[in-house]
Amino acid sequence: MTATTASPPVKPLALAEFIPLMGLLTALDALCIDAMMPALADMGRDLHVAVPNDVQLIIAAMFLGIMIGQTIGGPLSDAVGRKPAIYFGLGLYLTGTLIAMFAQTFPVMLAARVLQGTGASMPATIGTALVRDLYQGAPMARVMSFMGSVFIFVPVIAPLLGQGILLVGHWRWIFVMFFVLGFPASIWFALRQPETLPPEQRHPVSLRRLWGALLEILRNRSAMGYSIASGVFLGAFFGYLNASQQIFQGAYKTGAWFAVYYSACAATIGLAMYFNGRLVERFGMHRLTCLGCAGMTAVSLLFLPVAYAYAGVPPLPLWMAFLLPMFFFIGIMFGNLNAIIMEPLGHIAGMASSMTAALTLGLSLPLGTLLGRSFDGTVLPIVQGFALLCGAALVVMLWTERGWPADPGPAGPVAAHPSHG
Repeated sequence: MTATTASPPVKPLALAEFIPLMGLLTALDALCIDAMMPALADMGRDLHVAVPNDVQLIIAAMFLGIMIGQTIGGPLSDAVGRKPAIYFGLGLYLTGTLIAMFAQTFPVMLAARVLQGTGASMPATIGTALVRDLYQGAPMARVMSFMGSVFIFVPVIAPLLGQGILLVGHWRWIFVMFFVLGFPASIWFALRQPETLPPEQRHPVSLRRLWGALLEILRNRSAMGYSIASGVFLGAFFGYLNASQQIFQGAYKTGAWFAVYYSACAATIGLAMYFNGRLVERFGMHRLTCLGCAGMTAVSLLFLPVAYAYAGVPPLPLWMAFLLPMFFFIGIMFGNLNAIIMEPLGHIAGMASSMTAALTLGLSLPLGTLLGRSFDGTVLPIVQGFALLCGAALVVMLWTERGWPADPGPAGPVAAHPSHG
């Protein structure tokens, strides 16, 4: 008769390697979105897209795949371990990339983008659970924020890389870049990252466990409230992303310079996430998140009269003066929302990361698609969308907190393997 023994603790990667590795893997979905932005007009022409706003579906299909991957990734990782589930996602990502590389019709391209998004989102979703295996409280928010700084480096350079490829070659070479970056990252992860979920803490996927996890999330005021708020806020952000190429290259005639303006906004998010990593332990992630949402609402309301004064197309410097502070506040929110949602759900981290992410995207994807497709040649629908949706998200946050968040408590301890029981 043998006794069941716990797996010995593994030696974790040093943060200097862990953060860039996980940042790269969790940024694959952003890479596949942002590098394509300068190519959308060319893709629409080559794939015979008749309605100009339909080209936005190339981005929306990616988000649909992300929602699917986030739904299945967490429960799968709880059952088989974090690493095998991430391997599966990376395989889907590389397969979708190859199909898109050779797609000749718009429907095939959309299907490939759904597959690519499904695969790319799984490292991002499971990566959240992996971090939650190792950290909790403010230390988790700090690690997530620094990972986000690496993550946001990709959206900063991705449009420039995409535009650079377009200057010398065909848009299909952008998909070659996706494959060339994704394959070595998969090897790095396989060779260097230890498994963080021991076999004795894994649970088979079952309807009973899924239902139990869903009920726990629904009953948890903080997790549920911030998931809804995140979905509403991201609806405004996704609406901007869907329409950004048409805004800059259509309304403002920026041509190839669109990639530069787009990257400047992404850099602002990265800067905010970096500062958030240093501020969160002092001010608390709840207060910083509410402050970011309040800031976005206020800036949008203040800019609306300006946009109306210029018939919906204010001068480009004024448009950038609106976007840069907005994206700084977005960076503050990105740095904290996942940590807030996951904080009370560590014992069901895998399923919780999938379910809350699916809930968030289930709200944000239709909102963002409708907002983006409302583009009418002016920036008015986008500014109105930001004001309305960010204001609604703030109301949900304040309801969740029962008022403005109180002073932060002491930082949570760092745990190698918090209980999954």
